[in-house]
Amino acid sequence: MNKLFSNAERAEVLTAALPYIRQYTGKIVVVKYGGGAMVNETLKQQVMEDIVLLRLVGVKVVLVHGGGPEISALMEKLGKKPEFVDGLRVTDRETVDIVQMALAGKVNKTLVNLLEMKGGRAIGLSGMDGRMIEAKKKDERLGWVGEITKIRIAPVTDLIEKGYIPVISTLGCDGEGNTYNINGDTAAAQIAGALGAERMILMTDIAGILRDRDDPSTLIPEITTEEAARLREEGVVTGGMIPKVDCCVEAIRRGVKRVIIMDGRVPHSILMELLTDEGAGTMIVGG
Repeated sequence: MNKLFSNAERAEVLTAALPYIRQYTGKIVVVKYGGGAMVNETLKQQVMEDIVLLRLVGVKVVLVHGGGPEISALMEKLGKKPEFVDGLRVTDRETVDIVQMALAGKVNKTLVNLLEMKGGRAIGLSGMDGRMIEAKKKDERLGWVGEITKIRIAPVTDLIEKGYIPVISTLGCDGEGNTYNINGDTAAAQIAGALGAERMILMTDIAGILRDRDDPSTLIPEITTEEAARLREEGVVTGGMIPKVDCCVEAIRRGVKRVIIMDGRVPHSILMELLTDEGAGTMIVGG
């Protein structure tokens, strides 16, 4: 059987990545992982491999995850029909318990276990641990969907300093002991800002921002926050992409250097973005 790459070619790939490794070693990169990007098990394994590789070369990776499909599946198993208002899950008392079971339980611990199996050191947290994410009700129509009021980042920085990959499920809490379902993109943006992250990577199920949503070749590789607002006014950024872009702009406003919206269904897209000169998806930078 012929080898796909010769040893010399492999060595060349590694040396070509060296300037990028040098750029990110010791820096914090927040990866938001969820939705359609989590469904394929093979791709999930590759994402975990990418994260472990980055950590091994000195990049301080923080993984923030959602789990909408898992929540909906568990709700249906328990005889409860998912409902949404303006793209956000209506979360009554029973549903917030289901969200907690799915996110802080199954999804979080599955990702921690995968990272450990790939050779990483990972610890799972929810936003309730150390009261990391404090929240209040966002909208009475949505029930226990939270709007973040405070981020306590110490639980995350403590784990980073000890060499762990923090794996964070986006649940929040308040002073009265209530639990809140928090939008994963919003939580990732505020966590990345609190960490002063070098990059935030938002893994989605589309290629990035497309000038023509039906034509992947119209991908816009880089925009400023001002251009993002203009694209929204022009109707280029529409529908479900609006809250994602808003979260990216918020992350930049909070001090994150660069934010990437990329297709999490592409194998090793994280490594392509960080360790090659081609990159992947759409990069958003300050104006």
